[in-house]
Amino acid sequence: MTPTIGLRSAFHDSGISGSNDGVRLAEIEFGLKSSLELTEAGHPLLRIPMSSNGFDEFTEIWTVDEPIVTGQIDEITYAHTAEYLFAATVIPEQDGYADAALAAYRSIFKLTSNLDFPNLFRVWNFIGGIVDPNAAGEEIYRDFVVGRSEAFKNYQDGLGKIPAATGIGTRSRGIAIAVLASRTLRPQHVENSRQLPAYEYPREYGPKSPNFARATILQDPQRPGSQPLFVSGTASILGHETVHRDDIVRQTQTVLENIEHLISAENIAGQGLSGGHKLTDLHGLKVYVKHEEHLDTVREIVSEAVGPDAEVRYLNVDVCREDLLVEIEGLVPANQI
Repeated sequence: MTPTIGLRSAFHDSGISGSNDGVRLAEIEFGLKSSLELTEAGHPLLRIPMSSNGFDEFTEIWTVDEPIVTGQIDEITYAHTAEYLFAATVIPEQDGYADAALAAYRSIFKLTSNLDFPNLFRVWNFIGGIVDPNAAGEEIYRDFVVGRSEAFKNYQDGLGKIPAATGIGTRSRGIAIAVLASRTLRPQHVENSRQLPAYEYPREYGPKSPNFARATILQDPQRPGSQPLFVSGTASILGHETVHRDDIVRQTQTVLENIEHLISAENIAGQGLSGGHKLTDLHGLKVYVKHEEHLDTVREIVSEAVGPDAEVRYLNVDVCREDLLVEIEGLVPANQI
């Protein structure tokens, strides 16, 4: 079980009953199906087709300590407490995604505004065919980023409020978006001095730059020691360039080195924040491996780095660049700070 401030997440493998610790805010099932619905219990269930032979099939369950309010509006399914909101939407497969991504994010921002959850702190973009061409020959991820970037122009104060995020492939088509937002807790975005901020990437990576922070710290002014840190999907990128092409060992090591530096006291203090962490403080890790034959190598390297107590799951999907072989996300829960 991975706690934050009154918000917890845990992985439950397929066929194993989940914990009854707390009220379920939402579930994301990493399996074979693709759907979005409210369960009989009333909370959102987002199914993402991402499992495969040899890799993990599991459900990520987010729980809270209060009753939830749920609903569906403008193709968005959501649940919230007094402090936290989970919302998700699905974009069906289509020839191009820029306009659909713009509309989806505008609907999400409208929902967060209307329900008074102004602080978006974690986003997942599950993108089928992420590095494949769309009908016009443009890479699907780059096409999607155009719409997302346009939407973020008018969100809060722009780049100062961008959340931690993951953009990753799936084993189907279409796009699903899931977000977490807070009402009063303040997210502070964190960059990595080893990497150029994604929103400053040069045009060679697409007509628009991705709008996300390398990590987000969720700050509670009433509990200064309780600051969960959400680590975005992180790849083998230094500056803005992919490094160690075709070398799964070096790429995996670089990903871990990037995360290690990102969450370190040196990097966090350099941005006027307090705290500092080690790789062994991470929990709730998802490791996305592009090629099936690399699984054992990646598992060995990651296991040695994060230790035996971290929750880790492995999925076989494409990453957001053709030359990236592995991506890792995770979080440092509040009780690690």
